[in-house]
Amino acid sequence: MATKRDYYEVLGVPQSATEEEIRKAFRRLAFHYHPDRNHNPAAEDKFKEINEAYQVLSDPAKRSSYDRYGQVATEEWGFPGYDFGGLGDIFESFFGGFGGTATQRTPQRGDSLQVHLTILFEEAVFGCRKEIEIKRIESCPLCHGIGSRPGTNPQICPECRGAGQVRRVKQSIFGRFAHITTCPRCQGSGTTITDPCPQCRGKGRLQMKRELTVAIPAGVDDGYELILDGEGDIGFYGGAPGGLHIRLSVKPHKVFSRQGFDIFFELPINFAQAALGDEVEIPSLDGARSLNIPASTQNGDTFRLKGKGVPHLNGRGRGDQIIKVLVVTPQRLDGKQRRLFEELAKMLHKPN
Repeated sequence: MATKRDYYEVLGVPQSATEEEIRKAFRRLAFHYHPDRNHNPAAEDKFKEINEAYQVLSDPAKRSSYDRYGQVATEEWGFPGYDFGGLGDIFESFFGGFGGTATQRTPQRGDSLQVHLTILFEEAVFGCRKEIEIKRIESCPLCHGIGSRPGTNPQICPECRGAGQVRRVKQSIFGRFAHITTCPRCQGSGTTITDPCPQCRGKGRLQMKRELTVAIPAGVDDGYELILDGEGDIGFYGGAPGGLHIRLSVKPHKVFSRQGFDIFFELPINFAQAALGDEVEIPSLDGARSLNIPASTQNGDTFRLKGKGVPHLNGRGRGDQIIKVLVVTPQRLDGKQRRLFEELAKMLHKPN
């Protein structure tokens, strides 16, 4: 068995200390080192050591044996009346009067809900209105949230007499403590339901399906979260309802890509258009547009159309449309085309 350090030293009392002095020392140290009051990592071990010392020194027979033989093994001795397996239970017994543990029925905000909504690229750019279906907790439409069958009313709880709390007096080694807890019969509501509503079974709440029209603002992007206050679950005890979080997924576009508020489009052209220039028609978010390709355009050159991108979420201006040129090399040439390219190759300077 493991030996322990001097118990008088643990409690900070001399060997001649009276039973009352030992009791007072233990009470003072227990208050100071209890882990629920002292969050130092070493407090729990210290608290156990203090308790163990008190087990021995508060019992005349054990104290006499300890004084005679010095260090003793005490694992087989329990602390009479208390279970040291759970420190929370000790604190409940000793210190329950230090503030009630009763749950107050104060208004509580309802839970928030989250849904996912997929929209088209153009809908994200210009905004839209979408119909969505959600399931949320609402007040029972039959009993209007009371929980009792229509025509009846909840009764005052006979155990707490409507207070929602009960007061218990406990006797501990520190004296008598008043301990306030939530009424176990009415769970703090102060009332009991003798004839429950048949629709909600006395809960006063039901999960209901609802259809909502949601306005998606212009300029949103993939992953954007729209929050609608008051569209979540109903609150508790008169609290406000929670919110509805709508996370958006945007489908990719066939020809456009997006970076921030700018739109990107890749324009393929041939060698002749790049060398001689050309005027071509390109798509934009606002419809087809004419774009002038200047002579000597190189592969990878970009052109910018100001204000033809995505509207800013704050409503002030738009991004740009950026056109990137891709000069396409022919994969197949007929005889005439090949002869023309061969003649052109003789006249052109070779870069390498």
